[in-house]
Amino acid sequence: MVEELVGVKDRIRSVPDFPAPGILFRDITPVLGAPELLRQSVEALTGYARSRRAEVIAGIESRGFVFGVPVALALGVPFVPIRKAGKLPADTVSAEYALEYGTAKIEMHRDAFGPGRRVVIVDDLLATGGTAAAAAQLVSQLEGEVAGMAFLIELVSLNGRSRLTAWDVASFVRY
Repeated sequence: MVEELVGVKDRIRSVPDFPAPGILFRDITPVLGAPELLRQSVEALTGYARSRRAEVIAGIESRGFVFGVPVALALGVPFVPIRKAGKLPADTVSAEYALEYGTAKIEMHRDAFGPGRRVVIVDDLLATGGTAAAAAQLVSQLEGEVAGMAFLIELVSLNGRSRLTAWDVASFVRY
């Protein structure tokens, strides 16, 4: 397990009952507003992606874009957005995942990368693991290799990591 970013954890705001009663939302905007903490977060994610020999960074909408783009730039590799269904303009591949009540779908452009590319999936938060598992399905559909998954925050009590045992997973702030 990687070392936790204590200063970053101290700045993440806990918002009770958002977006619904009983939910404790972990708000990263104070980290985004503190350049040194944002830099530390991006460097941690970049270090992980570098260690996994990433050839492509795939970021899950939308906060995965916030972290994934600077990681891709730091490594000099392409960034690929993974978006909610219907948001990408060209031909896509899609994967469905379960929500508490129903399902959702994410998509990636069919020409995002070629076969055999090592892809690190980046997002801000690992909760139940459903979205990340669906993102891995997208990479597999394009015959890429999921080289790893990197999350700034992991909600350990939701046990999302258990859905991702086929891949290497890193998180840097754990609740």
